[in-house]
Amino acid sequence: MPTHVAPPGWPPAVRPPDAPDWERTAVNWLFDICPPEYRAHTTLRRHVVVLARFAVLHVEAQQAACRRGLSEARAELRDVADLDTVEAAVTTWQAEEARLLGVRRAVGLVEEALRGRRFVARL
Repeated sequence: MPTHVAPPGWPPAVRPPDAPDWERTAVNWLFDICPPEYRAHTTLRRHVVVLARFAVLHVEAQQAACRRGLSEARAELRDVADLDTVEAAVTTWQAEEARLLGVRRAVGLVEEALRGRRFVARL
């Protein structure tokens, strides 16, 4: 019986590499984390590794936007919101930054698997 291994950080919605229908679940998940317009591009639907690369770059752009939002939040919002709201916005940026860190790891792992990398169980 084959053992299919997914490493730590692997997205729960994607079956482990080489499991039945794993690539289909990977494609569905990748499209879910990308802008909806990506689904209209034939190249991305036909070439899963290209889709994975687009997804990596999209998540990295979100991370950059999050870092910018966090660095500018207090200065940009202090004239339009009270201090509690500004601090809540900062906390939201921090939570989003942490979430995106996990998404970036997951999308990178899926890209590696689509490129042929396989993972082994560790004791």
